[in-house]
Amino acid sequence: MDATTSTLVRRRAGDACEYCGLTQDDAPFAIFHVEHIISKQHGGIDDPSNLALSCHHCNLHKGPNLAGIDPETGEIVPLFHPRRDLWYEHFEQRGAIIVGLTATGRATTRVLAMNTIERIDLRSECMGLDPQV
Repeated sequence: MDATTSTLVRRRAGDACEYCGLTQDDAPFAIFHVEHIISKQHGGIDDPSNLALSCHHCNLHKGPNLAGIDPETGEIVPLFHPRRDLWYEHFEQRGAIIVGLTATGRATTRVLAMNTIERIDLRSECMGLDPQV
């Protein structure tokens, strides 16, 4: 991927993970990834319409997954797609916790492990909250 495309993706995302919302400044020790929303192994391309900025945690948990299981219904549903979906329609942040509002939001929250103790503590610290609130 060329530097121009990478810069475009980072700027479009405001230097924040398009899945969990952490900024690069919140996690400065690991450079955020420009990731393929639909992985190359599934036919994804390097076009900006298929690229998102992702923190290392979300990207490593997402991997090539396109779907997950909604913990509420047990159904297989698509994961959040940052180019097609609106974050606030699928998620809500309650303090340092990210809550899935839809089947896609719940499945994405689970697959990307957005609410591990470490992630909650990091978000709490960035928000000036007591850890594990």
